[in-house]
Amino acid sequence: MRNIRIALWGFPLALLALWLLAEPMGLFPQPFTYFGFRGGAVQLSGVLAMGAMTACMVLATRARVLETLFGGLDKMYRLHKWMGIMALVTGTLHWWLAKGTKWMVRWGWLERPQRGPRPGGGGGAPSVEGLQAWLRGQRHLVETVGEWVFYAAAIMLILALIKRFPYKIFAKTHKWIAVGYLLLVWHSFVLFKFQNWGQPIGLVMLAMLIVGTISALWTLFGRTGASRKLAASVSSIKYSEPLRTTFFSLAVPKGWPGHEAGQFAFVRAGEGDEPHPYTIASAWDDKKRELQFAVRVLGDYTARLPKELREGQDVQVEGPYGRFTFEDGTLHQIWIGGGIGITPFLARLQQLAAKGGDGRSIDLFHSTREEDPEFLARLQQMADAAGVRLHVLIDGKDGFLNVERLLAAVPEWRQASVWFCGPAGFGDKLREGLLANGVLPGRWHQELFEMR
Repeated sequence: MRNIRIALWGFPLALLALWLLAEPMGLFPQPFTYFGFRGGAVQLSGVLAMGAMTACMVLATRARVLETLFGGLDKMYRLHKWMGIMALVTGTLHWWLAKGTKWMVRWGWLERPQRGPRPGGGGGAPSVEGLQAWLRGQRHLVETVGEWVFYAAAIMLILALIKRFPYKIFAKTHKWIAVGYLLLVWHSFVLFKFQNWGQPIGLVMLAMLIVGTISALWTLFGRTGASRKLAASVSSIKYSEPLRTTFFSLAVPKGWPGHEAGQFAFVRAGEGDEPHPYTIASAWDDKKRELQFAVRVLGDYTARLPKELREGQDVQVEGPYGRFTFEDGTLHQIWIGGGIGITPFLARLQQLAAKGGDGRSIDLFHSTREEDPEFLARLQQMADAAGVRLHVLIDGKDGFLNVERLLAAVPEWRQASVWFCGPAGFGDKLREGLLANGVLPGRWHQELFEMR
């Protein structure tokens, strides 16, 4: 999470600092006038909006180096989400400064000052003057294009934040933001202040536009995760009504590199479907070459899964992804699986049972609303085989898991690391309580399994 915060705040602040280096009085012209301020603010908001959108494009490539840097693809998607919100906010400010000012002049709220001579004419090299003249000739067109791209992108970004919006439609439409980004690259190249291209902010802006363009084209041409995609087939499927969960297994070919317990994969069930991420619920066995998944009904797509999957069906699997892999230097671990958040721990239990443990003392808490005796009996067997102490809390019978109950059940909690997977609100409460009691921030590990 530390690297996410650094990127989320450090990147825009760095852009701001570079812009102020080139335009130290850009937001405070002398004498101060609204239109003088507006000229600088339009430029700055545009730079910040393109910076955030570029970050979104780069993160969407799912590059391995970024997954390592940010601690997993789930963390990258969290940063992607907040960079998208930043792009929406700064883009809206940019749009209002540009478009709203014209409306306010038309309404009589503002009086536009008389235009002076445009900068850059005369005395320069003919090629430079020709480039400036060409850019000025593009202004009206790119302003119009930028306005309509903003409307379309804003709608798609807002829909991406609405979790009730069907995932299938979201996944199909969201990638078209890359097309809008390419049009905004043209918009930015034409409208960025010409004199600043030779400044550090101009060089950074040029680098962003190039890297962002490559990333957008990479996404549009379907290259995202291409090296990790494999054909697989459904080997078994079962639906648990009490848990409202679909359990299914995939047989994967030799190309699958194996995975660590706690990682996840994208599964595409049909040509018309979009890949959907699921945590892998099994440890890797090179002889069996099988991936198991447990998918709870959480929306329209997962509700259709039991009907759409069938044994022998060909699917596409992409992965593995994630860094929720239980690797740290502590001698004691506390695992907390809230509801379907038990899934990565199932894989780890299998892994530990297969290799006879790893020398750690482990407590696993499973807090759930639904009760399925068959599943709980299997979970107990797996915990016993792995040498893990299991604590099951059924909400309706045992109440909710809280920090007090957790600390009372695990006397060694001060020396332990905590691994949590489950509802985000539940995790936030536990994290705050544990940190308040002295658990070190670096010992809290949370799977942020939200792709939007």
